[in-house]
Parts: sequence; C-alpha cells; structure tokens
Amino acid sequence: MSTIGYDSWAVDLANVGAIYPFQGSETILVIAGVIFWLWFHVVQTRGENAMLNDEARIADKKDSEASIDRY
Repeated sequence: MSTIGYDSWAVDLANVGAIYPFQGSETILVIAGVIFWLWFHVVQTRGENAMLNDEARIADKKDSEASIDRY
C-alpha cells in the first residue's frame, strides 16, 4: 500500500518530499493540539477548584463543630 504514490523505494530520496500520510495538515493538527491542550487545562482547573472548595467547606464545618462541642 502506498500513501504517497511510490510503488518502489528505488528512487533518489533527496528528490522525495515528505513520506508520511496527511502531508500539509501539520498546521491544522498543531492548532487542534493547542486548542485541546488549553481546553484540558481549563477543565482540569475548574474540576480541581470545585473539589478544593468542597473540601474546604467540609473542613471548616468539622472544625467549627469540634470547637463548639469542646466548649
């Protein structure tokens, strides 16, 4: 199976361009990768902030109840 149109590799490879599929789509793939990377960080940060806020609220409630019970 040939993805670049060559049936034989018995050619001068200096005259052969890129030898991988989807030639010319590098820019689109880089842009998609950067967008995914930024989206992942936003989602991850929101999730971690929500979890930390829940933990902080629970910890404050427990500390408050312990202080009230102590006195």
